Amino acid sequence: MTVLKQVFNPYLPLNEYIPDGEPHVFGDRVYIFGSHDRAGGETFCELGYVVYSADIHDLTDWRCEGTIYSAGQDPHHTETVKGAGERKYLYAPDVAQGPDGRYYLYYCLSAFAGKGGFDGPVSVAVCDTPAGKYEYYGDVHYADGRTMLDFIPFDPGVINDDGHIYLYYGWALPVKPAKSRMVDKIYRKIMHGMFPKKTMEEIYSSAPGIMGANMVELEDDMLTVKQPPKRIIPCEMDAKGTSFEGHAFFEGSSIRKVNGMYYLIYSSSVNHELCYAVSQYPDRGFEYGGVIISNGDIGVNGRKSKDRVAATGNNHGSIEQINGIWYIFYHRHTHLTSNSRQGCAEKIRIEKDGSIRQVCMTSCGLNRGPLAARGTYPASIACNLTDGRMPHVGNGKCRKKKPCIVEENGKQYITGIHNHTLIGYKYFE
Repeated sequence: MTVLKQVFNPYLPLNEYIPDGEPHVFGDRVYIFGSHDRAGGETFCELGYVVYSADIHDLTDWRCEGTIYSAGQDPHHTETVKGAGERKYLYAPDVAQGPDGRYYLYYCLSAFAGKGGFDGPVSVAVCDTPAGKYEYYGDVHYADGRTMLDFIPFDPGVINDDGHIYLYYGWALPVKPAKSRMVDKIYRKIMHGMFPKKTMEEIYSSAPGIMGANMVELEDDMLTVKQPPKRIIPCEMDAKGTSFEGHAFFEGSSIRKVNGMYYLIYSSSVNHELCYAVSQYPDRGFEYGGVIISNGDIGVNGRKSKDRVAATGNNHGSIEQINGIWYIFYHRHTHLTSNSRQGCAEKIRIEKDGSIRQVCMTSCGLNRGPLAARGTYPASIACNLTDGRMPHVGNGKCRKKKPCIVEENGKQYITGIHNHTLIGYKYFE
């Protein structure tokens, strides 16, 4: 009888920061494709793509496959963005196997702090194996050779659906334009800085505007768009009166097909949660399904935002069935910043009616059950860390003294502990 080791959240080495996790089972191994942050980083995604994998029968033993792709391999990396430098930051990727058996990596390239990452193409690299050395292949384009730049080509998610290649992407500012003249001025300044080539009319338009979730079908070459993109989920400005009101699309498109239905996993307009939408069609008819997880457990048992059990921030991930069990992969925030994110995972259940109930964050994650109540554990596997008034770091950094997980000299620890700090661990047998 083989005795498996235990695994806990985060499930990768504690000095590894791979957010935006896209789990995929290829053969008898599960692979995690994601961005790559740096501990205490100054911006998102400072490092090249690194992949980890594990045998589907033993999720306690994750193997580093090494760096599979670097920004310098993309010909756009020498382009500069005013005030933000070169496009050298690789944002949230996804991978699908093509009709030719090769593996195609979809990604976006950004300058510092996301600038320029919203007006460039969705680019593609290719490899003969899931976690080998990928090579630049091209940019997603139309049949006439024009690069596809419709809407906002950002955070691509891709699926090979029985030979049909569907690409999902998009972004939206997670707030509505404010009635206040001053706040509206700030809003416009932000949007103009992000989209210097777009007019405010294009940005604000609801017919549709540039913001929201979109999809296209690709040819067998994995690059050429068959038909113009379709809007499938609205942004916050356009969600009133729809099932998405209050949980409109923000970013992080990820697509899965479960029991003949299409599940779009996405980060919602409230930023900290991963939601899902469902349709029987890949290109239309999506309806809001619910929240799968919040990285502050907001919504669990009616918990309000002010009572979040950890610092919250942007979220991105997906679901995957591994050895018969479904999981949600997401990320947590360390260093009180959005630039040092670590991958976590929780078991979920897809009900007979197709619904997914929200699950809470735990320390045991991918473990087969609760952790053994003996021995020692790293303090930083705490799934709850709060002083009762934790911040939402969003896409930024909190300067206040708050309890948080940090890394120094390759080791993680909890700092900022003071009166009324709760450090919680779930679950032990």
